[in-house]
Amino acid sequence: MSDNGLDNGTDNGDAHVAQGTVAEGFEPVREAFEATLAEERAGHSAQLAAYVNGRQVVDLWGGPEITGDSLTGVFSSSKGAAHLVVALLVQDGTLDLDEEVRHYWPEFGSAGKEHVTLRDLLAHRAGLMGADGGFTPEELADDRLIAERLAGQRPYWRPGTAFGYHAFVIGALTGEVVRRVTGQTLQEVYEDRIRAPYGLDFYLGLPEEQEHRWLSTQPMDPTPEQQRELALGAAGPESFQGIAFNINHPKHPTNLESLPNSREVRAGGQASAGGVASARGLARMYAAAISGVDGKTPLLTAETAARVAEVHSFGPDLALGGVTHAFGLGFAVTGVDYPFLGARSFGHSGAAGSQAFADPSAGLAFGYNRRRFAFPGGAAPEAATLAKAVRDCATRV
Repeated sequence: MSDNGLDNGTDNGDAHVAQGTVAEGFEPVREAFEATLAEERAGHSAQLAAYVNGRQVVDLWGGPEITGDSLTGVFSSSKGAAHLVVALLVQDGTLDLDEEVRHYWPEFGSAGKEHVTLRDLLAHRAGLMGADGGFTPEELADDRLIAERLAGQRPYWRPGTAFGYHAFVIGALTGEVVRRVTGQTLQEVYEDRIRAPYGLDFYLGLPEEQEHRWLSTQPMDPTPEQQRELALGAAGPESFQGIAFNINHPKHPTNLESLPNSREVRAGGQASAGGVASARGLARMYAAAISGVDGKTPLLTAETAARVAEVHSFGPDLALGGVTHAFGLGFAVTGVDYPFLGARSFGHSGAAGSQAFADPSAGLAFGYNRRRFAFPGGAAPEAATLAKAVRDCATRV
């Protein structure tokens, strides 16, 4: 046992052996993590962290090059940070969920979007998942430019009648609302109210002085069978999915796997997919949200945490080819995907395989991060196994 009450792993150079620490009673989590390292193809690196009632109980990593301090792109797990900002402003009374977006952002109220509410927007029901003709790389890296393009864009379905994942744009849209009411960018509010005060290793805008900790995202390494599956399911550029993931730009279709490898994206902290974090940062943010850390007050009241986790959109996601999803207010309702979690669990996964959430019923905050893009994209399959191992231990100790 170490001085902090966590069990230290042994570094023997084996890529399948987890480095780091677990608290007493969480030894099965180390075993589960090591099993996932062993199952992956050569070169896999990952991090795992968890808190229970504001106390860190898991801090593990394994694989080539990675350490507990390493930072990688977390793709759509960034949306959790972005919408924690919105949740705070709703909690403060600064934002009203049922106010029309045009009340805060007049230019938005055109082309069939006049009656879209902030609640609709947060629940991916606005029909504004992308832009005709797509975004250039410069636009996609800049939330202000995305918002400017989308202010006059006609929705792809009648707002409120369906939902579809606003993959690259939701943070820019809600971020513009934040900017209009506070005079600060969403990234600035996040830094001032959340990241800096709570000491989070989770950045919306990676400072140059932290670049030495950055590990580039590695492309997916599919088996031949997986490659065939990907080819069969490939979306057309003008499909709902093609528009949502910006492959509809005629000259610069987005390569999702390499998105955070652009310094421009990392530095700007694009709020939908440009965040940079360690698993420690992912887990600590959700711990700060529901439990507080280091004696600090939780960011969210129990009432606010319950509100953001209420299911607002459930069923076939138009932007993801009809895959069933459940969204609350900016967050995914994680308990729908992981039935072993409490019903009011909320969080967000990321395309390369990251997963992060809070389960208030267990006082649990979870963060998982991996360097190589997972098949088939989205939360990595092993994240569910690890999340269950952590929760099982949390409810026993």
